[in-house]
Amino acid sequence: MFQHDDTLVEAVHFSRLDPDNVFSTVSSHEFELEGQSWPTVEHYYQAKKFQRSSDMESILASPDGLQAYRRGNRWWKRGRLPTWKQNRRIMMTRALYTKTMAHKAVREALLATGDEKIVETSLYSPYWGIGRDQRGENMLGQIWMDIRAKIRADMRVSELKMVKE
Repeated sequence: MFQHDDTLVEAVHFSRLDPDNVFSTVSSHEFELEGQSWPTVEHYYQAKKFQRSSDMESILASPDGLQAYRRGNRWWKRGRLPTWKQNRRIMMTRALYTKTMAHKAVREALLATGDEKIVETSLYSPYWGIGRDQRGENMLGQIWMDIRAKIRADMRVSELKMVKE
């Protein structure tokens, strides 16, 4: 039997597929990345899985992040980049960081979490979330905490520069 993780009780919880949560990948927070405008993080993430431009365009044409998620997962391996699994964290980090820097409300919500653990509560994704048994990797939560640490470090550097001037 496994031990219950008590840090999950006090953590900031969110669902990747909750369009009303700023930490979600499907929330409507448009951003520019790689010379393209993306309606949601999920549009970017799902489109970048595929080699064919027609697959990418179909995902980009999705009316919302949930549809982009469904389209990107419906085709699962058909036409997917062979290196996708190795690069998926990088792509997600790039999109979430860009979203955060483009939207003050997202940045403020992230900083308002203090030092709390951030947890994606998906029961079905032991990679992005904590999974059904709560022993998943919580990669999405880890990325948000890494972005939070980077923003804080950048703020400290800015404050030091202002003091020196």
